[in-house]
Order: sequence, then C-alpha cells, then structure tokens
Amino acid sequence: MDSSHAQTPPAELTRALARVIGAGGVAVLATIVEAEQGVGAKVLFEAEGGRTGTTGDATFDEALAAYARDFDASRAEAKTLRAEEFAPAPGAWRGARVLFERVEPEPHLVVCGAGHVGAALARLAHAVGYRVTLVDDRADFLTRERFPEGGIDLVTAHGWGETLKEVVGTGRGVYAAVVTRGHNEDEECLHAVLAARPDYVGMIGSRRRTNIVLGRLRESGIDEEVLREVRAPVGLDLGAVTPEEVALAILAEAVAHRRGGDGTSLSAWRRA
Repeated sequence: MDSSHAQTPPAELTRALARVIGAGGVAVLATIVEAEQGVGAKVLFEAEGGRTGTTGDATFDEALAAYARDFDASRAEAKTLRAEEFAPAPGAWRGARVLFERVEPEPHLVVCGAGHVGAALARLAHAVGYRVTLVDDRADFLTRERFPEGGIDLVTAHGWGETLKEVVGTGRGVYAAVVTRGHNEDEECLHAVLAARPDYVGMIGSRRRTNIVLGRLRESGIDEEVLREVRAPVGLDLGAVTPEEVALAILAEAVAHRRGGDGTSLSAWRRA
C-alpha cells in the first residue's frame, strides 16, 4: 500500500461531484479516515458505474465498490466501517476505518395543484428542507402574496405536459405529488410525470377517483409496471382530515420512501 498513489487530486474529485449532482445522479463517496497509510484517500462510486479516485490498491478499491452498492441500496446517509467488516481479505488495510457517504442532489418535491392541500404540502415540505416547485394552471393561485416563502418555486402551467416535462427533468431525486382539482388534470399530470419515472409519485383522491385515472392511463398504453409505482391514494393512513393533516400524511410517506422507513409505529415492539 503506497499512500503516495492513494490521494485523488481534489480538483478532479470536485469536478466529479459537481457533475453527479448537476446531472441529478447518485453516488457513494468512500473516504479512508483511519489507517496506517493512505488516510484521506477518497473514491467516488457513481450509481451508473463511473468511478473517480483510488486508494492505490486495486483489490481494496473493488471491495469498496462492492460495499458501496450495498450502502447505496440501504438509503443510509453515512456509515463508518472497519475494513474487515466489508472486505473479505483486507490485507494491509486491516483495522482501517472507512467512511461511506451518500451523494445526491437535495430532494425536489413537485406539487401539481395549488389548492388547499397542495399549498399546505408545499409549505410543509419547504419547512423540512425540500426544494419545492408548485405547479398549477391557475396563475391567481400562484402569487407571492399567497406564498411569500422564497424557497418555493411557483410555475404556471400553460399545458401541463410541457411544463411538467421541464420541471421534472430526468426524474432523479424528484418526488411528485398530484393533488389537482379533477380527473382530467390528474390524468394530464400523471401522464407527464410518469414519463420521467421519478423516485416517488403519488396521487390524491378516493379509491374510485384514482382507479378511474389509472384505468385511463392504462388504456393510453402506459405499462402496468409503471402504474404500480403510483401511490394512489397518496399518503400514510393518519386519519387525516384537514388539508394540513393530509399534507403531513403525504410528506410522511415521501420521507419514508426516501429514507427506507416502513411507516410503522416506533413503539410497536413494546406491544409485540
């Protein structure tokens, strides 16, 4: 193990990180935080397969890559492990500590519909740190008097399809909530959103209303596998009644999906 070959030029790593985030991608950054040699070495593993940097040890790099895939699937933000916990034969790296960190853009919530629920959802998501875009085809619903929060982008749709195509982009890191005023608007929004396959998509409404919209989309040719990804009706069962409570139920489900939670009570184990 030669630490002189283990350090990735900071500028190279910075460019790689900027490229991943700019493209809405996901990556895992592995950093050697404790070792006899090579402390500070970093390797960036992209979800699409790209790699930037090295520890100077090809075998250990492969062990890092293998665990990076498992770490990515876990949806964890960060985790520190000893080399022997993930490398079958750590060799000279035995006892080394590695920090794995998830790299991704800030979560982007796209809310289709600026009625009571959509407005409450936009405000709540902004308050907990999401980048929020609120879209409606009624410009008078999207005023700064109504939404003084600077972190909520207000977009008037002159045709839902084209507007949402631009807003949702690649769909990576995007959480879409369709909470419009009617069947036709729901269908237009979902059709546009699903084309990008966002990380999460949900639609408000009764079972009957959501089934009608999903049935129309099925008839239009959208694949059944894609339709199964739609949370409809959207949200966790909180017994919500008010718009603010419904917004909380929706955001709670989105957070659970992002973090890998199952939505059950944390105290359930006491009653098991």
